[in-house]
Amino acid sequence: MWRRAPLVQAAPWGIARVSQVNSVIVEISVVLGRSILPMQQLLRMGRGAVIPLDANEHDEVWILANNHPVARGEIQISDDRIAISVTGPADVYDFMAGNA
Repeated sequence: MWRRAPLVQAAPWGIARVSQVNSVIVEISVVLGRSILPMQQLLRMGRGAVIPLDANEHDEVWILANNHPVARGEIQISDDRIAISVTGPADVYDFMAGNA
């Protein structure tokens, strides 16, 4: 006669997986815009130089997780704090093509 294994045995393995996921560190960065410059111009830049971007004030920004596009967002400014409000998922092909 066979015995059914107790269900409690599976719990530690499941808990271990959740614990591993919770310990993963993800770096979040935001791309405001892009610019293409000749190397000579880049090398001449000093303190106070301004780099023009291909973005406008109300354009959506790219939200990256470990340098991979995961979402689009809008800049939110409140007092002296800047935050990003997620507006939707990222289209990886648009990001690679440089599309806004």
